[in-house]
Amino acid sequence: MTGMDPIVYRPARDELAYTFGGRMPVAHVRSGDVLDVVTEDCFGGLVRGPGDLPSQVCRMPYLNPVSGPFFVEDAEPGDTLAVHLVSITPARDWGVSSTFPHFGALTSTSQTATLQPPLQERVWVYGIDRQAGTVRFQATETEHRVDLPLDPMIGTIGVAPGGMESRSTIVPDSHGGNLDTPELRAGATLYLGVNVHGAMLALGDGHARQGEGEACGVGVEIATTTTLIVEVIKGMPTLWPRLETDREIMSIGCARPLEDAYRIAQRDLVAWTSALTGLEELDAYQLVSQAGRAPIGNVCDPNYTVLAAVDKALLPAAAAAYGGVHGRLRQRSAGPR
Repeated sequence: MTGMDPIVYRPARDELAYTFGGRMPVAHVRSGDVLDVVTEDCFGGLVRGPGDLPSQVCRMPYLNPVSGPFFVEDAEPGDTLAVHLVSITPARDWGVSSTFPHFGALTSTSQTATLQPPLQERVWVYGIDRQAGTVRFQATETEHRVDLPLDPMIGTIGVAPGGMESRSTIVPDSHGGNLDTPELRAGATLYLGVNVHGAMLALGDGHARQGEGEACGVGVEIATTTTLIVEVIKGMPTLWPRLETDREIMSIGCARPLEDAYRIAQRDLVAWTSALTGLEELDAYQLVSQAGRAPIGNVCDPNYTVLAAVDKALLPAAAAAYGGVHGRLRQRSAGPR
């Protein structure tokens, strides 16, 4: 990567954050800076084997820690912060997943209460082979095992909410947060609307991989070293998080019920498509309806996450999103460091 040496941040355990908003910055950075950030897993590294049940070794609300926040100079409300994920590297040769008694898509919760017994709490340990690019699933009750592709992602990334709010890192919303989508992998650019002076960016909750929907509520949780580039886009507001890859643009909606999250994402993508192409709104709606995808991020957090995605090649004479920042940062990240 060309340009400058990265800013390296490795938090001590007592420096990890559990909210977006309400925290003093750990560092000041500028638009264009490269950051190498060490992140801890959602259990704070305390779940390391089958005997480490999260309910016994972890303590609420100290789950899902993030590294940061980073104060981004010149970022003001009404701007957009572009965050390009250069690389996400597992910090250990193992990851963990689990089930919880009242958490996940297929158990009763406080919001969807039933009379069935609580789901059993159980821990799975996954071996990670970075050289082979695999994540090994091992069943707990039989000898079945299978190697899955290593596909690292950042589950939680966001900025401070507006209105002097402080939000738990477990919650996804318009400020970002626990978005839990596999699309947040290396090579993607995330666009976040700035709500406070300095934006106050933070990230954590790495997954070695995660199925779409994160059905049990827990990915293959890992600590990471994540390299990213930040850039402030002045005077361009972004109401809901957006993603751009080399191939697609994506809008992210977060809400309950799932229908509302879906609608938020679709409505934003239709508006974005119309703005980039000049298509009339109903024409853009029709094109997105027939050409788009709707991958689900999670159906287990306090809000659910749904994406709306469309292939950029299918958009007629589309202008580059946000002035082409994704392409510039992608090219920069591909250069020698």
